Amino acid sequence: MSETLSNIARSNDRVAPNASLHVEVIADFVCPFCFIGKRRLDEALEAVKGPSDVRWYPYQLNPEIPADGQPLDVFLTRRFGSPANVEPVLAHLAAEGKAAGIDFRFDKVRHVPNTLAVHQLMEVAETGEVDQSSLADDLMRAFFEEGRNIGNRGELIDIAATHGISAADANKAIDSDEIRQQVLTREARVRSSGLAGVPGYLLNRRLLVVGAQDADAIVSAFDRAMFGEGTDSLGSPALH
Repeated sequence: MSETLSNIARSNDRVAPNASLHVEVIADFVCPFCFIGKRRLDEALEAVKGPSDVRWYPYQLNPEIPADGQPLDVFLTRRFGSPANVEPVLAHLAAEGKAAGIDFRFDKVRHVPNTLAVHQLMEVAETGEVDQSSLADDLMRAFFEEGRNIGNRGELIDIAATHGISAADANKAIDSDEIRQQVLTREARVRSSGLAGVPGYLLNRRLLVVGAQDADAIVSAFDRAMFGEGTDSLGSPALH
């Protein structure tokens, strides 16, 4: 694990140092592997049944996307080329998602949003003691299963409301230059660590797991983070 990423965790004043297991999730909300990884992380946390503290770090998978987003067909063509290249990728994701209890509905997705506003909402959720993981799950489910444009202010306000975040607070989060800068600063720290893909999980400030690892691998990483010696990383070249 890089010294920079280790310092990020140590400097986070929102960490609960007395938790037996602390997880920093580094993810984006339009990343299908992040959704799969989140469900596998949930499975791993359920398996260990111990006290845990889970927080989320911002990472924009596609920061170059315009503020008002981009049509899905344009995004996929620029990334994968012809539709023939896209189809096997989506089929693979659908199979991986089904195993994780996710019904990927790419036929409903029409628009790929810029996710900066989503990360700003998550920042406010953390400071407001809202369950970030539950909110994250609903945001990704809205995008991938329902085809909702989570870059749209109205959609974000509606989803936030189901987690006790008022429309006024959601609007404040989206409009705040200060919160936007906080998100960009935290993301820049992650990128400067050398992490080039998501999801990533920083465990107990000492072990970095990269990629949508299966639940058993994550449980093993939990053990290493809580009881192992030194620092280490567990990476997947295929899923991130």
